[in-house]
Amino acid sequence: MPERMTSMTTHRRAVEQIRDSYAAIPDGSAPRLAKATTNLFRFREPANGAKLSARDLDQVIAVDPETMTAEVQGMTTYEDLVDATLPHGLMPFVVPQLKTITLGGAVTGLGIESTSFKDGLPHESVEELEILTGDGRILVARADNEYADLFNAFPNSYGTLGYALRIKIKLAPVKPYVKLTHLRFSDAAKCMLAMQEICERREHEGEKVDFVDGTYHSPDEMYVTVGTFADRAPYASDYTGMRIYWQSMRSRSRDWLSIRDYLWRWDTDWFWCSRAFGVQQPLVRSLMPKRWMRSDVYRKLVGLDQRYGLTARVDRWRGNPPQESVIQDIEVPIDRGAEFLDFYVNHVGMTPVWMCPLRATRDWSLYPLETGRLYVNFGFWGMVPLPRGQQDGYYNRAIEQAVHQLEGHKSLYSSSYYERDEFWAFYNGEAYWPVKRSYDPGGRLLDLYEKCVRGR
Repeated sequence: MPERMTSMTTHRRAVEQIRDSYAAIPDGSAPRLAKATTNLFRFREPANGAKLSARDLDQVIAVDPETMTAEVQGMTTYEDLVDATLPHGLMPFVVPQLKTITLGGAVTGLGIESTSFKDGLPHESVEELEILTGDGRILVARADNEYADLFNAFPNSYGTLGYALRIKIKLAPVKPYVKLTHLRFSDAAKCMLAMQEICERREHEGEKVDFVDGTYHSPDEMYVTVGTFADRAPYASDYTGMRIYWQSMRSRSRDWLSIRDYLWRWDTDWFWCSRAFGVQQPLVRSLMPKRWMRSDVYRKLVGLDQRYGLTARVDRWRGNPPQESVIQDIEVPIDRGAEFLDFYVNHVGMTPVWMCPLRATRDWSLYPLETGRLYVNFGFWGMVPLPRGQQDGYYNRAIEQAVHQLEGHKSLYSSSYYERDEFWAFYNGEAYWPVKRSYDPGGRLLDLYEKCVRGR
């Protein structure tokens, strides 16, 4: 894919366009950002709410190899940014694992990847944000200027304080290849301890470690995957065709990928969720055009299923029990990771589960992880049959309760069931509301609870 670059003059025209679009929305209508793709899983009924046009805000403005920074528009996807930075031997410090996650989405929401054990979350490498605020202003926020409160509260605000129009982000140097080592464990406590030790030392078997994540298949089969940059490789595996990345670790302990294929190793099969569409069956896979084997295609199929209730209809026709959508990413301290897995396997049981260590490098007001403490993210996505007599929300509510008992947090991109008071206690309402009142005093944008829990 060729680089997509735009000039600052063109960007200014796009900013004027979205500002005019915002001003034209009638009072009392909650704006909804019109996006070509989404990675949210809070499905809502189609509404007549006013759409905010973000046309022409989806390109890379500039990549500066000398300062190792990039300026991008808010709707730019990480796929486009990576394609602009890799020719310079650079990449964002944290590249969320799905191609069509946007820079604005990863900053105003949350993203994570296998560099997060040392580099934190995507917003921690952001130097500057240009934001369209709830009261219609265009502001440039940094950690050291008069809008530092907005800068610090923007991560995890999910568009309730404003919209990112331009982002200046730091970049890190890369090498052409990544050498992977898959370490197998049959005990969750030992797996968590090994992951913690690798992250603390930042090395494995005498080599520097650049990437760490893991995959939980069952109580007696789980892997920690360690990645190290390499200048050369004896071969480079390709998991964009018939071969499937998440299955590869079960048959080989060592592997090599090009840096681009490593960054997108999970995207071809949307981790393992392409199973639901039969794409991992050899015949189906051989007939599937490569351009369709992408996370955004699968996400659109899930959206259609949710809209028309196709899976639910088939389940009723077959006499199967109703199912609950359990699509979550949660973080707990790594020393409590084995406890969470024990709860999860006994109460939910859906596998595989992605495991990704992370460490916040500084305090961020709306996602209060303890700075410097090592956490592990568990990601699990799919449908689970409901026990007889239970209603939708049974599993997700139990997960929320377990996570907070273990001193953790959950991402808000998917369904949430918190009561209002507990939500604001977990997501720092004391920090949120002063910023909300400063930059959206009229309450034109939904607040974080209304948007992420009530799903409006």
